[in-house]
Amino acid sequence: MTQSVDPRARAAEVAGRLTGPGGPFEMVVEDVLGTPIPVIRHRARALSEILANSVALGEREYLVTADRRITYAEHAAAVGALARALRDRHGIGKGDRVGILAANTPEWVMTFWAAQCLGAIAVGYNAWWVPREIAFGIAHTTPSVLIADAERAARLAELDLDVPVLTMESDLPALIAESGGGELPRTPVDEDDPAIILYTSGTSGRPKGAVHSQRNLLAVIDYHRFNDALAAAFRGEDDDGAPKGRRFLLTSPLFHIASLHNLVIPRMVTGDTAIIHQGGFDADRVLSLIERERVTNWGAMPTMASRLLAADLSRYDLSCLAAFSLNSAPSSHALQERLRQRLPVTRTVLATSYGMTECSTAATLAAPAELAAFPDTVGRPVIGVALEIRDEAGEPVCDGVEGEIWVRSPYVMLGYWQDEAATAAAITPDRWLRTGDIGVMEQGRLRLSGRRSDLILRGGENVYPTEVEQCLEEHPAVRECAVVGIPDADLGQRVAALVVVDDAAAVSAEDLTEFARARLAYYKVPVRWRITTTALTRNATGKVVRTGVADALATDAPTG
Repeated sequence: MTQSVDPRARAAEVAGRLTGPGGPFEMVVEDVLGTPIPVIRHRARALSEILANSVALGEREYLVTADRRITYAEHAAAVGALARALRDRHGIGKGDRVGILAANTPEWVMTFWAAQCLGAIAVGYNAWWVPREIAFGIAHTTPSVLIADAERAARLAELDLDVPVLTMESDLPALIAESGGGELPRTPVDEDDPAIILYTSGTSGRPKGAVHSQRNLLAVIDYHRFNDALAAAFRGEDDDGAPKGRRFLLTSPLFHIASLHNLVIPRMVTGDTAIIHQGGFDADRVLSLIERERVTNWGAMPTMASRLLAADLSRYDLSCLAAFSLNSAPSSHALQERLRQRLPVTRTVLATSYGMTECSTAATLAAPAELAAFPDTVGRPVIGVALEIRDEAGEPVCDGVEGEIWVRSPYVMLGYWQDEAATAAAITPDRWLRTGDIGVMEQGRLRLSGRRSDLILRGGENVYPTEVEQCLEEHPAVRECAVVGIPDADLGQRVAALVVVDDAAAVSAEDLTEFARARLAYYKVPVRWRITTTALTRNATGKVVRTGVADALATDAPTG
């Protein structure tokens, strides 16, 4: 008689074998910035070491765009030449900032790695910033050199900048050509030295520069290596670390952890290829790219997946896809189900995760089977992550009780650049990151409720916009929506919703009110609606920009 195997027990057994004494990912506790933190014993200690080792990957493709194909060997040679030029011509050394202001290009990636050769700190500025925001970022991190694409360089013309600007289209190719030949520069660094600064994509207020260390990024690489080894072990195989020929589609900005930390950087160790989509997201262009380049892995923002489903998928051969995940923003059960219906591969591989810029990578991961069974989960803590739900006093709460999500791991950022107050508010002395997100742990699985800052307080009841938004998105006429709180003299706040549809005549506020009342407690049902065909404004990570939504809705007459 065949005995059934508990998948969770099996996963724990395999993970224990990989991370236990003598395992390839053996975990030990070491002092990290004054706090005992579990880390992988056998690990690289500098990103420049990773780059140097990548030369052995030779003619394998590392970066591919619509019109360029760059091998690992070509990439390493170009990075070495650029690093020498930055060092010799611009005096870049350890601790100096190298600013990057550009859309997704191979030169963006090369500049990052060149900075690592020199022990410098790359700074990924938001390519969507307007001149005023650019001026703030440059004043904040004071780069010794700024590398920009032509479009962003043009925006700099109206600014009075005291920093050299090198263009990716002309200056970098010339520097690389002139400085070619020679060994990769190597500057000694410590594990907890800064490697990169990425600006948080806050929906209001000035952005903060999250500082990620060498340790943070090296730990992210090992997280991805561990996932490969875990998957191989479940198949009854040993993962020898050899390249697997995977082709990862990059559709998020490189100034975001999804593309840089969790796609481009780990490929340097796994030997896979990054297929870079350039330009604005267009479903048909992306589908053509998947088909032409035989993309195997894609981590998409939910809004991208939604736009993908609006296209005619039957026109494309998508049989190459073997892994698909929804990342960077919450996804609704309705979207997950539409994906499974329209994109067959997702029926068995659809996954999701929860993370943030400050975490460097995912804090939790929901595997396909668990996501299918519990569509509102974002999964379980990943290797090396301690995660707790705590109350307003900072005390852990019981299973099933809502509270703030706290995370501690080797992935957590050093802090915010030149902002001690913000760092102290976010990271405790014993290195717990207070995420500001609200969630619940249920039998080891995390479920998100929303952001503390987005919480709607209605007459003593807490309303989390994410819950209401996901309910409304189940309505067949609703494409997307944003739920906010509006002032109310009696209750403090009431719930309001901005709803995006394809046909404004196809649904009314009364229809939506009735739909919500059948699915939500009365106090969660929006009392004010605005129905539009204009897409919501989103930031670089796919999150809705809520600034102005509440003001617009506050001027409308109640309709619920």
